Amino acid sequence: MPADTEAPLIAALHGPGPYGSLADELALFGQFVGAWDLEWRGQDRDGKDVVVPGEVVFGWVLDGRAVQDVWRVPLDPADAHGMGGFHGTTIRFYDPKISAWRSTWINPPSGRVSRFIGRADADGIVLEMLDEDRAPERWRFRDITPTSFRWVGEVSTDGGKTWIQDEEMLARRR
Repeated sequence: MPADTEAPLIAALHGPGPYGSLADELALFGQFVGAWDLEWRGQDRDGKDVVVPGEVVFGWVLDGRAVQDVWRVPLDPADAHGMGGFHGTTIRFYDPKISAWRSTWINPPSGRVSRFIGRADADGIVLEMLDEDRAPERWRFRDITPTSFRWVGEVSTDGGKTWIQDEEMLARRR
């Protein structure tokens, strides 16, 4: 399919910047708008430590009322080293009714769709999974600067009393 057939969709989706009356609240994830190189760290299916390159791109969408990101880990499927990998997208928007962000992750290769509620915390941002049919999971953005951040994925096997880090990504702005 010629690329120009996608232009109307991209134009309709794209937002020029944060929506005016919500600009302050939208800054929480708006600070990430742009392209980032990633270093994913975790374990493969055999429990061996693995490090692979990836990328994430954040942008304003839906008239600047939401932030969408696209994650690709690894960049080259040959670099997967048995870790599975992911190529998905998240749509995040601030919901003033709950003073928090609603976030939905979609990963077509795995068929995974997950919903989260995100808020600022003392160390950055935490997103807590809402899906009741899965073990509790949370994602955290830590060590945030204008040029870098650390993303941490954690799971709980005891209903959220304790958390185990199962992956992390180090991001550097391009």
